[in-house]
Amino acid sequence: MRTKGGPLREQSVEIPAPGALLAGTLTRPGGDGRHPAALLINGSGPIDRDSAMRGMALGLGRALAVVLANHGFALLRYDKRGVGASGGDYLNTGFHDECGDAAAALAALRAHPAVDPERVFVIGHSTGAVLAANLVRAAPPPAGYVLLAGAAQPGERVMAWQSDRIATTLPPLLRPFGSVLARRQARERDRLRASTADGHDRMPRSRLTDRWLREYMAHDPGPDLATIDQPVLAITGSKDIQVDPADVARIGSLVTGPFDGEVPTDLTHLLRRDPGPPGLWRYRGQLTRPVHAWVPERIAAWARARIAP
Repeated sequence: MRTKGGPLREQSVEIPAPGALLAGTLTRPGGDGRHPAALLINGSGPIDRDSAMRGMALGLGRALAVVLANHGFALLRYDKRGVGASGGDYLNTGFHDECGDAAAALAALRAHPAVDPERVFVIGHSTGAVLAANLVRAAPPPAGYVLLAGAAQPGERVMAWQSDRIATTLPPLLRPFGSVLARRQARERDRLRASTADGHDRMPRSRLTDRWLREYMAHDPGPDLATIDQPVLAITGSKDIQVDPADVARIGSLVTGPFDGEVPTDLTHLLRRDPGPPGLWRYRGQLTRPVHAWVPERIAAWARARIAP
């Protein structure tokens, strides 16, 4: 594939993280010189560099890489610890470990000879957006932040909102069971809060451990967001049932840098537009379509205006 500057270039990148060597791909435009760049941080679960895990191929990584390269940006995306070509054990990875892995990936991207280290921004999706905001603690912090379906509230509150929203958007025949589902998940959060074990949770498809969930539940992204004084783009779709769309405004009230916030009509947590009713049960159909083209194009346009100059 070609970009406006010539053939698109891709190369493998090794990321030395604490206790594991992570593997990623750097996609960049044709042509020589140092490019502005982005780091992609995916959401929860054993997700690879192309934003896929068993049962869910989100496809965000590749879509972003091509569009950003066409606009003159490099993109680093990586396999999570214990996933794909990365070393380590995913099931022994906590939320705090993922924060460290994201910081290691940011450092590796900045050190790459094809990257301008002063024009590196981060793109996080879902819990990856929470990890992206945490990179404000890096030295130096990123030049900008794109928070896709990013939360502005503590993890436990996000999970409670998500449980209630999923219950109320069940298909009509299953809706009477929504309150049962919400109570069961509330009891599970109580168990996790009181636990100290690192056993494995049984949430479908996620393969999240008790340790990861406990650490995430206790994490409040508010202080990180309040520390950010660089440009921020926050996008959460109006039909997101996993993160409250109202958190876009909350993020805007916390950050002190230039802020752009959007709640696109019909956009879901999977970054697809769906004119139908919101609901977890509609995910399978949404995944038969690619990420909506507006998403990577909007990110690229924002990055050209806020990061590239």
